[in-house]
Amino acid sequence: MPEAPAATATVRTPAAPGGTYGTHALEVQDITKRFVTTEGVVTAVDHLSLAVAPGEFLSVIGPSGCGKSTLFNIIGGLVGDYEGRVTVAGETISGTHPAIGMVFQEESTFPWRTVLENVAFPLEVKGMPREERFERARRFVSMVGLDGFERRFPSELSGGMRLRVAIARTLASEPKILLMDEPFAALDEQTRLLLGDKVLQIQQALQQTTLLITHNITEAVQLSNRVLVMTYRPGRLKRIVDIDLPHPRDSEVVSSTAFGRYVAEIWHDLREEASLGMREDEELRRGERPSGAAA
Repeated sequence: MPEAPAATATVRTPAAPGGTYGTHALEVQDITKRFVTTEGVVTAVDHLSLAVAPGEFLSVIGPSGCGKSTLFNIIGGLVGDYEGRVTVAGETISGTHPAIGMVFQEESTFPWRTVLENVAFPLEVKGMPREERFERARRFVSMVGLDGFERRFPSELSGGMRLRVAIARTLASEPKILLMDEPFAALDEQTRLLLGDKVLQIQQALQQTTLLITHNITEAVQLSNRVLVMTYRPGRLKRIVDIDLPHPRDSEVVSSTAFGRYVAEIWHDLREEASLGMREDEELRRGERPSGAAA
């Protein structure tokens, strides 16, 4: 069967709190990424475009294997050799960029450094004087709610607190764009919700452009201005959902009928794509050619 044409959607950039958006902070233009494997060429991301406005919080959600993390790594400059282009404030970038900070789901604190030393580390690498870097580090330690833990080591902290250290360390470099790749995946549901609230407070205080990769629908609706839904492999744009809910998104908002409708709407799209992936996995286990594969 010939490959289906790429999905298209109208990308609308909403008004920012207290003003209107101008130039896009981040644009991904017609990105395609293929990997060569022992079983042939695999298209991970296929002709995907998106635009993120200054101060916007955009979540990208899709089934496992849809290319979310590949997209994240392309934007962050960790994966090259792709078609299309990535621009920051209209400037085409290649590789890592100082305007972009990244937070990963893997444990990333240095166990031999205190909380304050962990957060100050990227500033030390840049050559910032000791007094200045620790002063800035204290500001971001406080911002993530870790006052009083500055001299603690990661082994003395919970998983959620260690993640806050990693977030503070990224924020200390004051990136204009924050990329987060499923940072809450290893946390329990209660901690996820509370930490999501904290991240949203910080994002709004800094008016920082944020792109979150996630597989959690509730998390995406809780945090985002818009949610981009990706198709199963190859990863294409299926739909963009505007989340028209008030801030702060407290327990009253999260438990509202409107919130539930957004979750159900996104789950409808996600379920379709996840079902395709499940069916393909079953066909492969039976030794059959996947139904969506080219003849």
